[in-house]
Amino acid sequence: MQLLRNPKPCVSQFHHLLRLKITPNSSCPSKHFSIVSTTDPTTTEPTTPTTSTPVLIDAGSSNRKPVNLWPGMFHSPAIYALWEARSSTLEKTNGPSLPKAPSRSRTTIFYNFSSDHMLREQYRNPWNHIRMGKLVEDFDALAGTVAFKHCSNEDGTARPLLLVTASVDKMVLKKPIHISADLTIVGAVTWVGRSSMEIQLELIQSAQGNPNISNSPALVAKFTFVARDSATGKAAPINQVSPENEEERLLWEEAEERNKLRKRRNQEQKHGECEDTSRLKALLAEARIFCDMPALANRDSILMTDTCLQNSFICQPQQRNIHGRIFGGFLMRRAFELAFSTAYAFAGAAPHFLEVDHVDFFKPVDVGNFLRLKSCVLYTEHDNSDEPLVNVEVVAHVTKPEHRSSEVSNRFYFTFGVDPEGIKNGLRIRHVVPATEEEARKVLERVDAENLTLVKKDGNLQVVKEHKSTPNTNILRSSLRSSLPTISEPLLIDLRKLLN
Repeated sequence: MQLLRNPKPCVSQFHHLLRLKITPNSSCPSKHFSIVSTTDPTTTEPTTPTTSTPVLIDAGSSNRKPVNLWPGMFHSPAIYALWEARSSTLEKTNGPSLPKAPSRSRTTIFYNFSSDHMLREQYRNPWNHIRMGKLVEDFDALAGTVAFKHCSNEDGTARPLLLVTASVDKMVLKKPIHISADLTIVGAVTWVGRSSMEIQLELIQSAQGNPNISNSPALVAKFTFVARDSATGKAAPINQVSPENEEERLLWEEAEERNKLRKRRNQEQKHGECEDTSRLKALLAEARIFCDMPALANRDSILMTDTCLQNSFICQPQQRNIHGRIFGGFLMRRAFELAFSTAYAFAGAAPHFLEVDHVDFFKPVDVGNFLRLKSCVLYTEHDNSDEPLVNVEVVAHVTKPEHRSSEVSNRFYFTFGVDPEGIKNGLRIRHVVPATEEEARKVLERVDAENLTLVKKDGNLQVVKEHKSTPNTNILRSSLRSSLPTISEPLLIDLRKLLN
């Protein structure tokens, strides 16, 4: 509470912006921030710069150059630092070079939260926890920088490619993130196709003597980027990746399997092989009671349409990326904050983030577009009574009133947990009922994607974590989630292969 009453941080931040504006020609780096090379991505001590070691980028290096040199103005310090790291690369028309090792593109962002009060204030939410929406935004920016570095030539120059975020496969929170402790985000390419690549990011928080914090990854995400030729807009070939050790080979194999599964699902959807008439009828049966006999409907259930929220805004030029399009991380942050608000209003208690289940980028969003974000609770999970889960969908629509048109640009799926102590006075997390066939299909699609199942309990269809083929898998998945911070990545990959 003392931080909220003290006006000094606000004054300090305002002075920081003024200083950037009145010294546009200043090239002196801040005494607090630097870009150095390091062999250990978790260390904060600078070492001798080399060309083969990963780069550690300080999240606070935004005041190294004036803001008018960057495409957008209102981004996080980490995004400014990443754009600065790309700015020295020139464009050439050379084709793809030889395969690159993941270490060639590995990049780290360092957040000095323990001593940098201004930086910490920008990432703090009203409950004095980390503001996850801004970290999600930074994750997208770091993934873009890693993709940019991987597609560069051996001499450090880059071809004129458009690198865009195609999807986010998973972003899993494995343990709480503390706002007062330093953290780093590490990203590297794990798999490459002809014109697409998968980038894995890990957030590691420094223990700094705190027994409640371990050095294992706290947040892991997988981004898929695609390359387009800047002149034709068609898919462009990119550098292949060459794993250097067993862990990197396992990551590559896992990503290759995900790519094959993704293609197989796309083919099934095109040929209509995913239809499940019996499950659709079961989901819609309860909706008919709500519509035809609302007085007899289950009091522990609610129609999906009654959980919806939405907001609209014009995409401003300050939110654009280096390609002149709206920054994907900005869209993810806005979607996350709407999803959080939806779960908050639905549960009656402040939720906590658990996963970004999936994100699809269908169409680019341009400056000046009228964007509408619509959210709803897809379903809830009650198999763990100590922590009910709320699954939220956010759909972004690019609306053009002058053309009388509206099309989907993005779909986001999030999972939030609700602490039992936050639910008081007998308030329960209700089951969500789809009222239309389109809503029912969306629920089934996400249930299948997450390897969940629908079970009839107390007259309601409920979503539970139960594998279709092995009855004990649910117990194993629960224990795996609770022990993730202590499992090494190669062992974790092997366990996932056994589960799937």
